[in-house]
Amino acid sequence: MPERVLVADDDRAVREAVERALELEGYDVVTAGDGVETLVLARRDSFSALILDVMMPHIDGVAVCRVLRADGDRTPVLLLTARAGVPDRADGLDAGADDYLPKPFEVPELLARLRALLRRAALTAPPAASTSPTSPTWPASSASPASPASRAGQGERAGDLLRMASLRVSPGTRRAWWGAAELRLTRTEFDLLELLVRNEGLVLDHAEIYRTVWGSDAAVDAKNLAGYVGYLRRKLAETGAPDLIRTVRGVGYAARRP
Repeated sequence: MPERVLVADDDRAVREAVERALELEGYDVVTAGDGVETLVLARRDSFSALILDVMMPHIDGVAVCRVLRADGDRTPVLLLTARAGVPDRADGLDAGADDYLPKPFEVPELLARLRALLRRAALTAPPAASTSPTSPTWPASSASPASPASRAGQGERAGDLLRMASLRVSPGTRRAWWGAAELRLTRTEFDLLELLVRNEGLVLDHAEIYRTVWGSDAAVDAKNLAGYVGYLRRKLAETGAPDLIRTVRGVGYAARRP
């Protein structure tokens, strides 16, 4: 089977040129034009490597890398960018990227860097536990990227009840408890808590959260969202709960067990 590579760049000419070059080398190539589409593809399918442009709309390449690393995805990442200063390279590498290639670049160098990433990944890959086929990290789904609640996260379910540590959330009755203490939540606060718990362990970006909680026509307001997250944190703290909502800088939020 050929190595499968995801190429993400909002510049169509660059994206198609890289796609053609990789296909001529025998790679199976999938392309994306922005950061949101990239995240959806990377979470849904398995890839041998990701080639990401830094300056993509909606979510930039560095933020995409940061989200995937926070999700536990260790797929090799090569960042492409015209911003080749030391601070920019350091930011990308600190976000979890494996290599950095300044634009403009020569195709032979791109191919050589990709081969090097794949070699390193093969050397560090854990041995297979069995000969049976393995499933991709993120199951295939027909869910729209605007509906993250339809993706199954790691939250436990007992009938209609969602559980995360000592937190229980009942979508049917729209009630939530930490241990024996009930949280007094507004409609929006409950919708936000349910979304995060249902997708436990996944980093949801601001746009995903806003589309799901406030509706697809709502304009994304990161400050307003941060305010509601603050309300939720305070109400959880009042019941004795630890901080269950983690902020991923510049990207969004995730529900994580303490």
